[in-house]
Amino acid sequence: MNKLRRNVLRLAGSAGALSAAAISGLIAGRHAWAANRNEAAFQAKAVADALKNLGAGNLVESRDIVITAPDIAENGAVVPVAVTSRIANTESIAILAEKNPFPLAASFDITPGADAYVSTRIKMGQTSDVRAIVKAGGKYFTAVKEVKVTIGGCG
Repeated sequence: MNKLRRNVLRLAGSAGALSAAAISGLIAGRHAWAANRNEAAFQAKAVADALKNLGAGNLVESRDIVITAPDIAENGAVVPVAVTSRIANTESIAILAEKNPFPLAASFDITPGADAYVSTRIKMGQTSDVRAIVKAGGKYFTAVKEVKVTIGGCG
């Protein structure tokens, strides 16, 4: 039998077995990703509580944080938001939608030396301020942008 054919069949069998294991839950990599999740901050129902659980006590307004989001979101179920931090040594970026039932929408850890840029899509129930919280050098900085929502997405 041809060696190439045997290798292809062996690889296809291995791929099939790995796929079946992943689907059945035997391989569960998602748990490793969620290990650092700040559950208390994500479960907070008020902005002040979310900020407290993030450890963001004294926020300083900064023009070095740029929030890119639509001025008017036609559908609150899918609102694209990007945050760029030009603050040196950015450690993390969090995104809050202030009038959502659970304001903390996303939180990202930034690897040292990486570009401090994140992009995601969030749900917004109504017109609200979107706030970016940047941790850099042990201090917390913030920027705010209002996003008007025509159809709510958190209902």
